[in-house]
Amino acid sequence: MTDDLEQPRLDADKRYNAALTALDRVIVNATRFAELSREDAAAIGTALLGFLQQITAFVDTKDRALTARLAAQLDEHQRSLDAIPELRTHIAVLRREIASGATRPPSPESRIPSPEPRIPNPDITYAAFEDTFRGSTEEIRNKQRAYVPLFAGRTDVVDIGCGRGEFLDLLKQAGVPARGVDVNREMAADARERGLDAVEGDALAYLSLRPEASLGGLFSAQVVEHLEPSYLMRLLATAFQKLRPGSPIVLETINPACWLAFFSSYLRDFTHVRPIHPDTLQYLVQASGFERVTIRYSAPVPEHTKMQAVHLTAETLAATDPASRAVVGVANAVNANAAILNSLLFTHLDYAAIGYRS
Repeated sequence: MTDDLEQPRLDADKRYNAALTALDRVIVNATRFAELSREDAAAIGTALLGFLQQITAFVDTKDRALTARLAAQLDEHQRSLDAIPELRTHIAVLRREIASGATRPPSPESRIPSPEPRIPNPDITYAAFEDTFRGSTEEIRNKQRAYVPLFAGRTDVVDIGCGRGEFLDLLKQAGVPARGVDVNREMAADARERGLDAVEGDALAYLSLRPEASLGGLFSAQVVEHLEPSYLMRLLATAFQKLRPGSPIVLETINPACWLAFFSSYLRDFTHVRPIHPDTLQYLVQASGFERVTIRYSAPVPEHTKMQAVHLTAETLAATDPASRAVVGVANAVNANAAILNSLLFTHLDYAAIGYRS
């Protein structure tokens, strides 16, 4: 408690106790006799009035002190709450380091301060970033489940950028043999720990080593936006050579035509190279030789996030007076503009280019 509150509280306590003592003394003196005299009653009244006058100050200082304590506690709680996002980030990275065996007991030499700063493992840092922002394993499985029927009856499917192995797991449950490839060591290790076939490596290098027409399908989610254009075109051309005729290729990515997706999901990830418009990816897949290439949109923006239309009552719509007609005109203009902005800002967060090897 601060000094500017403590001293008034002590003074109020002193005056309160003095008034209470005086009142008690007067009452004791007055009740020594069987009958209460007029003078004794007046003395009790005066002492009681003095006591009541001190109660207000006594309670007020207590309220101020209590308020100050509560405010200090709230400030402390707020500081704790403010630290939660940082704590979550530290925990995510630490969890990844422990899982990968990156943490070791300190050696005797480590007790000597080193001039070199500790350099975080980039694979661990990015894996923790994915854990924080991509969504849980179950959420990703639910999003990718819709692609499983495209690979029904296929064999030798490859998941490029398999991450933690959500789609590999879905294919395994569907009885579709598949292998995942991820350049991130931590991600590939995650998938293997879940009993999935996953290797660490570069996607183009992996595909280049496969025999021609040896693969029964290719899936890749949230990967192409990480690739340089020249690399992506080589990857598509190589995939065409390695897939069997009729095999599907599915490339899911963030939808930059949806401004919400671009300004949130896309810009948030510091490893993204460039956004790819749906028309562009469809063209690149077609230009690489694939046929029946379509765009499938997914992850629609929730309705409550979109701009809301103005709803007018039936009486206002039917009214013919100038004021009502003006209100209807403004509402129609607002709704038309909201529809335009919704078509740009709030459509679908993701899309996939789906094609087949000719």
